[in-house]
Amino acid sequence: MASIKPLIMRANRLLGATLVGQELVSIDDLDEANERLAELMGSQSQSHQVSLLSILVNEKQVLSEDQLLDILLEEHGLGLIDLSNIDFAPELRETLDLKVCWATLTVPFDLMEDTVYLATSYYLSPAVRTHWQEMFNKNVVWYASTVDSIMRFLEGCDDASVPSIAGNN
Repeated sequence: MASIKPLIMRANRLLGATLVGQELVSIDDLDEANERLAELMGSQSQSHQVSLLSILVNEKQVLSEDQLLDILLEEHGLGLIDLSNIDFAPELRETLDLKVCWATLTVPFDLMEDTVYLATSYYLSPAVRTHWQEMFNKNVVWYASTVDSIMRFLEGCDDASVPSIAGNN
């Protein structure tokens, strides 16, 4: 957890700033969600599975995920993907780092030559985009996905059958 805590903090801080900057949430709602995020991170052994976005969308219900997805599709030109409909490339599944995926709500789902395809709920966080682009050092094609789609996929992954590469980076 300690190795990904800076990523978690940067990803959520920059996402929150972007959401406020685009007037998708108020600063007061963001402050409340950040307090809740800190509370959950301090009290859970699985704190890498806690996200500001899930708090804003599901728990506080102050952010419309539909509105967020519309922005990602219309203003940022992303496609929309549901991970339950994807057959994952074996070379990606073998190297999938679940803690980083949870921390960024991002999942690489395909790899073709020099291009990696990523599904994310955190596209508006520059820290998330930078992290994944540097991790793969390839062309990256981004797709938007719902928080629930990414969480369902990650919850279904078995840590024993998906080795982590995080310690090697």
